[in-house]
Amino acid sequence: MEQHLQIAVFGGGCFWCTEAVFQMLKGVVSVMPGYSGGNPPAGGENPTYEEVCSGTTGYVEVIRIEYDPEKIMFRDLLTVFFGSHDPTSVNRQGNDTGTQYRSVIFYTMPEQKEEAEKFIKEINDSNAMGKPIVTAVEPLTKFYEAENYHRDYYAKNPGNPYCEVIINPKLQKVQERFAELLKE
Repeated sequence: MEQHLQIAVFGGGCFWCTEAVFQMLKGVVSVMPGYSGGNPPAGGENPTYEEVCSGTTGYVEVIRIEYDPEKIMFRDLLTVFFGSHDPTSVNRQGNDTGTQYRSVIFYTMPEQKEEAEKFIKEINDSNAMGKPIVTAVEPLTKFYEAENYHRDYYAKNPGNPYCEVIINPKLQKVQERFAELLKE
């Protein structure tokens, strides 16, 4: 039987965190950190981490998730995405501030756009007194892979203070809240 993999692209803060979260999920084949949503670089080159961190390019730190929809649904990915970052915070996730950390879903097919907008409406309707979701839903126009040293950052640097203080608690939260979606 031929696999029909699909692509989801999420920006929810630092891509080191989001990559580590989504790598834990069953049905996820690969997770690639990168950049999307900004102004095309001069000469068509990939934007650099330093350029994106300047906050002047419009690019967002994102992850490109390749997944098997027969093993995990897009809605499940949305559930983990919204449950593992603060979608009510404009251009900020914890101490990470700037447009490069904004909450965004870059959809790759119309069905993803519809499902994401429906999901956001459900969250907002269920908590009318809470802060509204500010996550943008935009078409994916271009994805640029991040530099090699960002790939599998958490797995390669578990003793890094950022990993210990920021990523470890996030992973623990995901493991507790979404145990049924985790790889065995």
